[in-house]
Amino acid sequence: MQQAITLEVQPREVIGNKVRALRRTGVIPAVLYGHNVAAKNLSVDARVFEKVYKQAGESTLLDLKVGAGAAVKVLIQDVAKHYLTLKPIHVDFYQVSMTEKLTADIPLKFIGEAPAVKESGAVLVKNLQEVKVECLPGDLVHEIEIDLAALKAFGDAIAVKNIVAPHGVTILNKPEEILILAQAPRVEEEVVAPVDEKAKIEEIKVVSEEERAKKAKDKEAEEKAGKDEKKK
Repeated sequence: MQQAITLEVQPREVIGNKVRALRRTGVIPAVLYGHNVAAKNLSVDARVFEKVYKQAGESTLLDLKVGAGAAVKVLIQDVAKHYLTLKPIHVDFYQVSMTEKLTADIPLKFIGEAPAVKESGAVLVKNLQEVKVECLPGDLVHEIEIDLAALKAFGDAIAVKNIVAPHGVTILNKPEEILILAQAPRVEEEVVAPVDEKAKIEEIKVVSEEERAKKAKDKEAEEKAGKDEKKK
């Protein structure tokens, strides 16, 4: 069982445009909300949050400790990022009820080696990076592993229906959706320009006419040379 991750945050009174100054001090503004939960403005240390977010993502329960209060179970619901630096600039935490089912996106982790790649040089085409699930918060998993050993030949694929769902987890994607496909590598064919038969015939005609004209000219020159010889 995965060890619980605890994240400490503080109540926040700074709101509106003043949060820019807050960010400059290395603090990220955040909000906590949930079903039957009053929304709260919070702040969290940027470096601490980035470390936790990398570890937990948006599919792992956190113990969120607000100030000196007791920890509550939350998911990282949404992270807004700066358009240039991609650093987090705002966080939404969603407080869950451990007795109510929720929906979440669980990342897929592809493991092992596909025989189609090793033996035939196939190219793996990934169609899905995550699946949507429904479960109780306590049954959430950080990721779902997909073994590539089933991909043995060109055209082999792993679909949603092939996933063995963790206990208590229902996958909501359509069963026929493809997760990953072993595709034959593309072979670049030599491009041969099509022969234009009509143009070819026209070219022959032109050459023939030029040859006849040349022969006629040579003959005319010979006859003229003969006449000049007789005059002498």
